Amino acid sequence: MFAVIKTGGKQYRVAADEKLRVARLEGEPGQIVELTDVLMVGGDTPTLGNPVAGATVAAEVIAHERGDKVIAFKKRRRKNSRRKRGYRDEYTLIRITEILTDGKKPSKEAAAKPKAKKKPAAKSDTAENTEAAAS
Repeated sequence: MFAVIKTGGKQYRVAADEKLRVARLEGEPGQIVELTDVLMVGGDTPTLGNPVAGATVAAEVIAHERGDKVIAFKKRRRKNSRRKRGYRDEYTLIRITEILTDGKKPSKEAAAKPKAKKKPAAKSDTAENTEAAAS
């Protein structure tokens, strides 16, 4: 199932467990936010609307960050006139948790992050360590 949402003046095609950079949203990292401007819900029976009635997309705020600096440099030749201005856009990194229809409410907890498995120590390293300890 996928959805087309509108936020920050742009439209995005999203699916569950997808990460996305959008214009700055309210909310602390780890908090669930609801995106209610759903323009389309796809799947077995696609639904169109502006917005689709009863459809919401739940997303977890991962982080608030700033983009790369954009330099606006203006020069008027032979006039000794130069202007330099920099700008950094603020955005929010989100992970789509659920696509909800029929007026359902999102779960309040964020999905648990999978923990990385620790790699077992190499056999050659442990053999060398035991030989050095025995000496």
